[in-house]
Amino acid sequence: MHYPQVSLYALMLAAAGIPLYIHLPQFAAVELGMGLGALGVVLLVIRLVDLVQDPLIGWAIDRWPRAQGVFAIAAALGLAIGFPALFTLDAGPNVALRLTGVLVLLFTAYSLGSILLYGRSATLALRPEPQALMTLAAFREGGMLAGVVLAAIAPAVATALGAQGQGYGAFGWGLGLLALCVGAATVPMWRRPAIIGAAVSVKGLGDAGALRLLGLALANSLPVAMTSTLFLFFVQDKLMLPDAAGPLLMLFFISAGVSVPFWTRISGRIGPKRTLLIAMPLSIVGFGATAFLSAGDLWPFAAVCIAAGAALGADTVLLPAMFSVALTRARLNASLAFGIWAFAGKLGLALAAFLVMPVLEWNGFNPSQSNDAQALGALTAAYAIVPCCLKLIAWFLVARLPQDETAG
Repeated sequence: MHYPQVSLYALMLAAAGIPLYIHLPQFAAVELGMGLGALGVVLLVIRLVDLVQDPLIGWAIDRWPRAQGVFAIAAALGLAIGFPALFTLDAGPNVALRLTGVLVLLFTAYSLGSILLYGRSATLALRPEPQALMTLAAFREGGMLAGVVLAAIAPAVATALGAQGQGYGAFGWGLGLLALCVGAATVPMWRRPAIIGAAVSVKGLGDAGALRLLGLALANSLPVAMTSTLFLFFVQDKLMLPDAAGPLLMLFFISAGVSVPFWTRISGRIGPKRTLLIAMPLSIVGFGATAFLSAGDLWPFAAVCIAAGAALGADTVLLPAMFSVALTRARLNASLAFGIWAFAGKLGLALAAFLVMPVLEWNGFNPSQSNDAQALGALTAAYAIVPCCLKLIAWFLVARLPQDETAG
């Protein structure tokens, strides 16, 4: 049984992803002194690189299936080098250029590992069948969410243990060591012979129903991207609860992790589509309720974190599994397709950063400083109201999915 190794590799990727999507804006703004507009431009540049490289990474994995072990080790080494380099950057000259260079390395390594792990779903599952793919997804996403919790609390733990600043330097070295250890421990699972399918084409993706799922993935990534990017800002500057940011983030992801077995079981009974239609309104209610919170509202926001985290658990386990089932049924190579899938999610994050950061800056918002009502109102709208509307759009897209395309 190699599923624990799948969970471990997923844990490494998630522990790497959280700093890039949640800690990076805070680190760049506070530690490196970058303006939010400049940071938004940097993240957009990174996404433009992803636009080209993610499909190419997927193509390469499909083109050289026997090299999957080499790809897996290369991804781990890239993370092991990149994270210490990222979190030891200083605010000296050309900081934006230096940050961009390190982020290109990190995002390339992260993309390589993620596309490999998701693209090899049929290979890593016990059988290339829908139920086995859902079981694999549960192990994979369980590991992902464990890694998220680990990364969410690591800077605060490092600071409590005496690390300098906000603990980012120790955090970077810790992530590098984790990547090296996991890369070595998971070598055996990549020795499974790869299951090869037909070449991916637009027509093939359309016939399989995968294009519809790609559109859903992009639409659904936008609200998650906005709330992830702004989470620390909202907790620290709107709720005025800086010491609670780590525990609240951990609560959010623990709720997501605990919910994964529940959503997997429900999906096995009523199908992924109906399960998502039940789960996604939790996010909508959570986002909507957040708009009414004020400074010091710790427990109401904790309830929002639980509800939104549970909804995230459904998204993370079901949507990639549905995509994998569609590809496997159509006997298509999955890595290139998951390269496009990965880009869709990253495009959502890029759009969130590129559109939201300048708007906040124009409204006078300054992280970790005193902000007026206009600035905090813009932050609330970006964190709560806009994501609520976007999640509604994603819910309607799920409702329009044909039932037979999502049956497990």
